Amino acid sequence: MDGSNKVERTAAQSTGGAIPRRALRNIALLAICQALTQSSNTLMFASSALAVLTIVSPDMRMWANLPVTMQHLGVMLSVFPASILMMRRGRKFGFRSGSAMGMAGASCAAIGLGLASFPIMCMGGLMMGYGIANMQLYRFAAVELAPGHFRAQAISYVTAGGVIAGIIGPGLARFTPDLWLPTFQASFCAVIFIHAIVFVVLGFIEFPTVKAEDSSGPQRSLSTIVTQPAYMVACAGGMIAFGVMSFVMAASPLAIVQCGLDKGEAPITIFVHVMGMFVPAFFTGHLIQRFGLFNVMTAGIALLVLGVVVALMGVTVWNFRIALSLNGVGWNFLFVGATTLLTTTYRPAERGKAQAFNDFMVFGTTTVASLMASVVLEIEGWAMLNYFALALVVVALLVISAYRLLRPSRA
Repeated sequence: MDGSNKVERTAAQSTGGAIPRRALRNIALLAICQALTQSSNTLMFASSALAVLTIVSPDMRMWANLPVTMQHLGVMLSVFPASILMMRRGRKFGFRSGSAMGMAGASCAAIGLGLASFPIMCMGGLMMGYGIANMQLYRFAAVELAPGHFRAQAISYVTAGGVIAGIIGPGLARFTPDLWLPTFQASFCAVIFIHAIVFVVLGFIEFPTVKAEDSSGPQRSLSTIVTQPAYMVACAGGMIAFGVMSFVMAASPLAIVQCGLDKGEAPITIFVHVMGMFVPAFFTGHLIQRFGLFNVMTAGIALLVLGVVVALMGVTVWNFRIALSLNGVGWNFLFVGATTLLTTTYRPAERGKAQAFNDFMVFGTTTVASLMASVVLEIEGWAMLNYFALALVVVALLVISAYRLLRPSRA
């Protein structure tokens, strides 16, 4: 059996025994933190660009997504510091630091909106990026809280916390904008409250203690780790999954208004999109175990393509809803598969830098994608934006197909 088969079999192992009650409790609490933090992120996606439109001149409309882009930039710049901090001080300290920064960033954005200051809103987005960078590490922490045979399911279940986010985030996006003036400031205040709750819940999770061997054990160089074929495929899968998802989702609230639909449709579309992202997570781990890691990732690519096709067929509310829901399911299959594959490519002492480099690349991609989303939409329109998304999906298909065809034993 070649190395590629070993990677797929290891990554897709099914549960070989009962999971301890303590592990279930910790994973459930971590899923709650994922749900709440993701709901704040979803709220920002649904509201931030529309909030910017209330304070900028018409010639600045194409930069409406810049605060969201700054948030992605904050994620990209924060993944290495956040991972290093957790390696030294533990997951709990690191995650709670992220929640504290999330509160500070949301406060900055709310103040910026109140002062009608676009730069201050962008600074708030940059600060919130640190909190989101920590949230992206929840899925790796899930692996450490569960037995080895429960790896894919643990990642999947924590990711499934986004189902609650899909209810809370869009719900707040519909309810909070007009609570008081200026419009949308209450939305940013809601983010502060959410991060405060997460800060408290994290205190009840029993994360593994930091051990000397976790950071001082045998380590390969970062270049050796990231040039493994399996690592490159996993990283590319995560980059394209998040890049395409962010590109389409960041533009959709603006596209809905641009296409003459009511702005109240934006939270509904974001809701069905987030449901598509996270409802499948309840069974993605089992699908990986049953059908194989790369088959699930390929199915994710097919669904992303189908979402583009639906988006190009028209601009009714149902075109937006169906296209964004397919985009969400495709993201889930491709991203959970890529994350599961990534966890097979590094040793315990290497996890900090291996995970950080992956997320640096992933959120570097989303930074560019979210920035370009409003620019491409304003200049070229919704259809051309979807053609760009299709090109990225084709790249993912080529990468995975080449890996499966060659099956290098080095994997």
